[in-house]
Amino acid sequence: MRLLLAGDIGGTKTILRLVQQPEIGKIQTLYEERYSSRNYTDLVPIVRHFLATAAEKTGKDTMPQKACFAIAGPVVNNTVKLTNLAWFLDSQRLEQELKIAPISLINDFAAVSYGVLGLKEEDIYTLQAGKPQSSAPVAVLGAGTGLGQGFLIKKGEEFDVFASEGGHADFAPRSELEFLLLKYLLDKHDIQRVSVERVVSGLGIIAIYQFLRDRSYATESPEIAQIVSTWEKQAGSEKSVDPAAAISTAALEGRDRLSEQTLRMFVEAYGAEAGNLALKLLPYNGLYVAGGIAPKILPLIQEGNFLHAFTSKGRMRSILEDVPVYIVLNPQVGLVGAALYAAKL
Repeated sequence: MRLLLAGDIGGTKTILRLVQQPEIGKIQTLYEERYSSRNYTDLVPIVRHFLATAAEKTGKDTMPQKACFAIAGPVVNNTVKLTNLAWFLDSQRLEQELKIAPISLINDFAAVSYGVLGLKEEDIYTLQAGKPQSSAPVAVLGAGTGLGQGFLIKKGEEFDVFASEGGHADFAPRSELEFLLLKYLLDKHDIQRVSVERVVSGLGIIAIYQFLRDRSYATESPEIAQIVSTWEKQAGSEKSVDPAAAISTAALEGRDRLSEQTLRMFVEAYGAEAGNLALKLLPYNGLYVAGGIAPKILPLIQEGNFLHAFTSKGRMRSILEDVPVYIVLNPQVGLVGAALYAAKL
């Protein structure tokens, strides 16, 4: 029975999971722990502490045979400098210092893409059943801090995972209001183009809210106004508030008109971009909407605006109506993917 170490490494938190693989295709979790990344200068001391604690808690030998870490940052030749943390990770150095080999580093959204292969029925909400085709591609996108996109291609009985920078493609407005949003973002940031990630992400929720507020769409609630104002004053420093979460909660509870319209625009832009990705890949094996935002605002997605924007592609509507669309409910899909990848090393 092989022991595998999977990790989801980000600028804020590091989650480690020790799993065992009793047989090919099956993985069981033995121990899991979460750490504040900023409390450590490197990944090595976290892993050492984790393995020691796992051995103490389980009473077993917890030295893994191999490991895979999903990293929030671009991975080049198994090395990566984290985007929001002063860590530089090199798989060879990690192998030497941790005495684990092999160790692989993969992009966090590549891990999410692998992870959809290991999800259970309860981890998924079917938004559109479509007409599944097992030999077709799988598409994955997910809005969180940014907007990740990737896809999987069937190869025999396995899948090859491919990374993408589709989140940095141009934002394509579809209505007068969205065209005004585009101009607002261009002027506000003094930039020449707006990526879809500036709209479909946590920061995008805040940007849409600011746009509607500055256009006097509706009166701000004192509560949300205070949170957004605090966030704006903390530009360039570590944030103490999360306006996107506050706006989303207010919209879900139907207690703030400005927040409700913000989320309506966000959900429609999200659905439209999911439709754009689907047109490029024709993922009849499923389009998975991952990321931290979708499961938190699922009731708003279920209202129909997401799917309406997804399928509103003119003559291509019938094609997109055949694409199965799933919302990933498991927030640790990246860890699932890292474990599956480690098993293949």
